[in-house]
Amino acid sequence: MAETGMEMRWPLSDLLAVVKGGGDLATGICHRLHRAGFQLVVTEIAQPTVIRRTVALASAVYAGHAEVEGMRAQLARSSEEAESLAGQGVIAVLVDPVAEVVKDLRPTVVVDAILAKQNLGTKLNDAPAVIGVGPGFTAGVDVHAVVETNRGHNLGRVILEGSAEPDTGVPGQIGGYGAERVLRAPCKGTFRGVRQIGDVVQKSEVVAEVDSHPVRATIPGVLRGLLYDGLPVVRGMKVGDIDPRAKPEHCFTISDKARALYLLRQR
Repeated sequence: MAETGMEMRWPLSDLLAVVKGGGDLATGICHRLHRAGFQLVVTEIAQPTVIRRTVALASAVYAGHAEVEGMRAQLARSSEEAESLAGQGVIAVLVDPVAEVVKDLRPTVVVDAILAKQNLGTKLNDAPAVIGVGPGFTAGVDVHAVVETNRGHNLGRVILEGSAEPDTGVPGQIGGYGAERVLRAPCKGTFRGVRQIGDVVQKSEVVAEVDSHPVRATIPGVLRGLLYDGLPVVRGMKVGDIDPRAKPEHCFTISDKARALYLLRQR
């Protein structure tokens, strides 16, 4: 994997990594670590507002299990169960909003992939290797390394001094569309999907609703992401995502952006 200056000299199968966050980018990172042989524990909140749920390990919080490109994940009820599952090669997903499991299990690697645009509590002394994903972290201050998440020339770059580019609030361009491809709640209420992830939709078509208020497709394409039914939302909250490239198979595999995020190297 890409260089961070932190070289893993032990057999990777003996190492435990805790990844904070189980969204689609975090899942891409988990895929890299899992294939390298790491034991993995993923921490999440009780109701993850995950959009690309078909490729997010956070889905295990709702279903009890998840599988993404050959990775098997299972919901754990305790740190002890999480450690046991990870030792068996199963990715443990633990509802642990403040990542108490880091203190319990003392992992070799901690990756903060919550993507909150700010540091919610990750510290440099959490583990021998602590990595922040995206803006909100400073390498050498609160983490050992930062991974750039903004689309463009530096996507996936490992930063050993300084921080990632600031969040612009504008989604990156895909197929010529940026902010237009994001679906947002029209009001406060309870979310319910009308169409399914992978469906081809047309502009203005109703794809979901919030308390009977329609959420309409903003562009034509494939419905790539959608919140879980029953989640409370507020006006303007992101509730879905449309891919204008219109390839349904893209909805069920890790994205190009997620695959670009490398973390460690071995010698």
